[in-house]
Amino acid sequence: MQWPQVLGFVAAVTPLTLIPGTSFTLVTQQVIAGSRSDGVRAACGSACGLLVHATCAAVGLSALVMSSARALTAVKLLGGIYVIWLGVTTWRSARRSVDPTAARPWRLPWAPLGGFGQGLWSNVLNPKAASVYLTLVPQFLTSSRPVAPQIATLAAAHMAVVLVWLLFWTSVVAAARTTMDTPRFRRGMSRLAGAVLIALGIRTATAA
Repeated sequence: MQWPQVLGFVAAVTPLTLIPGTSFTLVTQQVIAGSRSDGVRAACGSACGLLVHATCAAVGLSALVMSSARALTAVKLLGGIYVIWLGVTTWRSARRSVDPTAARPWRLPWAPLGGFGQGLWSNVLNPKAASVYLTLVPQFLTSSRPVAPQIATLAAAHMAVVLVWLLFWTSVVAAARTTMDTPRFRRGMSRLAGAVLIALGIRTATAA
């Protein structure tokens, strides 16, 4: 691909990336509840989730999902339920930090992957991430050239933008936690992150 195309795509996708969403909130929660390295893993997982959408777009699966009302509804519901579950477990983790006897929430099968797995699946089940590769990416493709390598190049640029932003935000939250690392602060931020995730999940599941 020509560099002007790649730079144009980066300019178009950057404002979308900077809008706080599930990945942004998840990274915040991981740093507050765990450590900076947990936030880094969540950021890397979110970026890798884009590879799934890029691959699906390259083979045409995303187009099939977006053109099918039932398939799109299923993706939205799955994504919404998953994010809501993240919010509920985040909220309950704040309670457990002050009450060790509180019941542990049921863990998802990929929970052992930690922040990476949560970040990965939050983007894989995000219909907005899929729509980027169906509405925005095609505008920067050259029809006379193989599509797959072009999508791979744009996906790499997209991942770089996401990683730079989320890793920057991870550093900001980690610095804030260092200066305000108290149980009350951690509980409050965990509950706030949980509430935001629940709201995002509801919005994802009910979006038109």
